[in-house]
Amino acid sequence: MAVSRAEQRAATRRALLTEGERRFAADGYHQVVLAEVARAAGVTKGAAYHHFDSKAGLFRAVVAEVQQKLGERVAAAADGQSDLWEQLRAGCQAFLAAGTDPAVRQILLVDAPTVLGWDEWRTMDEESSARHLAEALTGLAAAGIIATQPIEPLTRLLSGAMNEAALWIARGGDPGAAEQALDRLLTGLRHPA
Repeated sequence: MAVSRAEQRAATRRALLTEGERRFAADGYHQVVLAEVARAAGVTKGAAYHHFDSKAGLFRAVVAEVQQKLGERVAAAADGQSDLWEQLRAGCQAFLAAGTDPAVRQILLVDAPTVLGWDEWRTMDEESSARHLAEALTGLAAAGIIATQPIEPLTRLLSGAMNEAALWIARGGDPGAAEQALDRLLTGLRHPA
């Protein structure tokens, strides 16, 4: 059975993304050479440049993919709960736990802000994780579980705190201590029952 050009292009792109994620997570952005990624993925350097233009282009695509996977993990943890409050807690805890994942740590928390620049990294974060957090907080406020308040600054505060805590965990911090601190922080938002 013949493979179509579109299928071949998709397979090449997937191989480059997979190998790129592996290398960026293990070695960090500055140590990765695009030609070596292409060779390890079983494609030519020209194919790598065709799909991504540069190492930075591949990295940007890898960041988007890692963010999407993280968002799916967080959403799955939240969706496993029926109670709105427990959905927020489970999603936030899943995000913190991701700090132990080498791809999240190195790619999203260490390299992405410096390689892409703060503004681009924040935009990408807002389109994935922060958007879900804002939706959860909006639902909690609408249900009267937390006080009605401006959601954007609250989202930014919680997102920033969780990014810092995930990075702290990634650098050897105690995940249990971070989870307890997060629970205390979130509990401060909740209306008394």
